[in-house]
Amino acid sequence: MNSHLSTAEPEQRQRSCNGSIHNTVIDYGISPYSLGKTMSIFRQFFVLLVTAALSLSAAADVKRTSSGKPDLSGVYDTGILTPTQRPEWLGETEYLYPWVADVLNWGFRVASEWAISYESDPDREAPPAGGDGNNTGGAGGVGGYNLFYIDPGSSLGKINGKVPTSIIYDPPDGRYPPTRPDLAERMRVVYQSFRHENTGRATWLDDDGPGPFDGPESLAPSERCLISFGSTVPTISSLYNNYKRVVQTDTHVMILQEMVHDARIIRIDSEHTPEENRKWLGDSIGHWEGDVLVVETRGFRKISGLPGADENLQVVERFSRMEDGNLYYDFTVSDETVWNAPWSGRYVWQSTPDSRVYEYACHEANYAMGNILRGARLLEREYQGTQSPAAGGAN
Repeated sequence: MNSHLSTAEPEQRQRSCNGSIHNTVIDYGISPYSLGKTMSIFRQFFVLLVTAALSLSAAADVKRTSSGKPDLSGVYDTGILTPTQRPEWLGETEYLYPWVADVLNWGFRVASEWAISYESDPDREAPPAGGDGNNTGGAGGVGGYNLFYIDPGSSLGKINGKVPTSIIYDPPDGRYPPTRPDLAERMRVVYQSFRHENTGRATWLDDDGPGPFDGPESLAPSERCLISFGSTVPTISSLYNNYKRVVQTDTHVMILQEMVHDARIIRIDSEHTPEENRKWLGDSIGHWEGDVLVVETRGFRKISGLPGADENLQVVERFSRMEDGNLYYDFTVSDETVWNAPWSGRYVWQSTPDSRVYEYACHEANYAMGNILRGARLLEREYQGTQSPAAGGAN
């Protein structure tokens, strides 16, 4: 037994009970320093205990595979109204006031309902010769998608209860870093069939060099259904077809893209294939860092679904399963021959367990391509006839 406790006189102990805490400590032979140290250790132990309990509770709330990894399998909607890059006038304003976001979401919902309720005229005439002048949204001057077919998302995204003003969060201004000087010209050549304004005449013959409809290879890659109309790696919301289906095993993760039905295969704890084996979607290798699936992708072709990117593109993605079943998605893009610096983005993939991903029947042998090329040859013959001296055209 402690000698101080065993030999203390009753009246001394009585004084201690009636006196201050300081006197009580001295009377029982315990220093203030020792008591403070004991309480500090107890507090640390209590904090660790609570933290561990919360961690175990959170882990228990996340669906897991038989091997203990978070189960990312499911169907997700990646459509989101949050712009990829922040409007310049917002500067470094990272989040919106909640009431502002509510007003914007309400406005989009009202506008969408009005547009969808508009009934087209089944007895309307054919477009005028040369088109109706509307080349937006894939219309091509002859009528394109209306809002019934467009599904970019229904609301601005949230992260931890806040509404970001852009998907990009680094650089801090929420915008793409500056690009190399020759990017615009390279993009003009690759996507000249998209850029062409349909006037019903083969005006491309007035320009030197290859034309936009010379052959299948001159059409834009996404027009040939070789790659998505939106970025697949990294995944960024597009005009429509934003659903994804994830299938996971211990050795692979497959992400089926609704847009152009790309099936992206991620090999877990593997090695990249040789550099010369380049793919439209790159070569994706994943590994687990705790409960986060980290995927590193490289080995792209000179053109990818990410506008402007080339064969030096490298993407690091981080997938985290949330307690509500959604996926927190974070990515970083690096391509030193395109952008002057890396850039990063993040948003949440919404779980849609009752949904299915249906086939998007877009393929390279699409009969529309043949019709595009046949139409171009007809227009070229007509245009050349109007330009000949016999027709009174230019020499």
